[in-house]
Amino acid sequence: MLYKYTKLLLLLCFTVGLWCMSELPAEAQQKKLAVLPFDSPDPTALESPDGSGVYVFSTARGITITNSQNLLDWKPVGRVFTKDVPDWAKEQIHGATAIWAPDIVFVNGQYYLYYSVSTWGNQRSAIGLAVNKTLNPKSPDYAWHDHGIVLESSPQETPDYNAIDSALFVDDDGKAYLFWGSFWDGIKAVEIDPQTGKPFKYRKSKLKIPDGYISVARRESVNDTSIEAAHVVKHGKYYYLFTSRGGCCDGVKSTYHIVVGRAESPLGSYIDRSGKPMSEGGGTVVLSSTERWKGTGHNGFFQTAADKDSVKNDWLILAAYDANAPQKGRLTQIRPVIWDESGWLVIGDVFDKTLNTQANKD
Repeated sequence: MLYKYTKLLLLLCFTVGLWCMSELPAEAQQKKLAVLPFDSPDPTALESPDGSGVYVFSTARGITITNSQNLLDWKPVGRVFTKDVPDWAKEQIHGATAIWAPDIVFVNGQYYLYYSVSTWGNQRSAIGLAVNKTLNPKSPDYAWHDHGIVLESSPQETPDYNAIDSALFVDDDGKAYLFWGSFWDGIKAVEIDPQTGKPFKYRKSKLKIPDGYISVARRESVNDTSIEAAHVVKHGKYYYLFTSRGGCCDGVKSTYHIVVGRAESPLGSYIDRSGKPMSEGGGTVVLSSTERWKGTGHNGFFQTAADKDSVKNDWLILAAYDANAPQKGRLTQIRPVIWDESGWLVIGDVFDKTLNTQANKD
């Protein structure tokens, strides 16, 4: 199992502003951060139950896959597609050269990987689905099977949404809900068939447009439509909707930040901590740029088993620019999530391990 840290220890460390470092001088210590050391935007992650570690999927040609046993040391383990973009998507979305914003979820004994295909700033976009029985490339059952289009968009057929940045949420009762959208009129959602991973019904249209989708979050100002990258998790009796706002991709000038609201049902209404609905522009900021990390956004959420009793640790995964090396691009980072007594969450610093460099030299 990963990590012997308990949530109490993490909370104590946050409270005093430390990571429980030893009393050695600062020059004898350094931190190893839970950061992928290469451009890896729009990350999503799951821990494999076979003990092979955590797998991160990120935007890239073919979708990059990276593996770690401890969240600190990472190695590339291939990609989902051998081609940069699936054939169907290349035919439908002209000019697409990479696959965006993957989302990995375990459903009905297999792994559903949703992905987006588009070009910068365009509304002609599509969300696809690939399926695998395992995350471990060493397993004889390892094989990604593409199930094609889930839903799509165009300026003519769907003027209120762009079909990218999808995220699947599966509730305790087995019902499944897909969230998506970037800019335009905001975040959309629809219940889907968990057996197929696709909407139960489509509109009569040239494109695959889900019937009965609803709006769940938008920006308040018509002059600022920067909202995207929805992700939903459940904690206790509440459902939490994360979205990212601002500009994602301007290096150290990026304004990307993460907001959240919660609801008592998967499709909302989602309300922020001040009581404002996310459908009316609400959203409580839970993470924004720091002196070092700029443009923190497009998050996912995953859990790891911490001990023999399978007590779960909660983690937020996201991407940001390192102000010390912005030329590296958007780097995936992992941060612990702590829930307070009122059911709201606090995002910790980037997970790290303090190394005794003096002892290492010895």
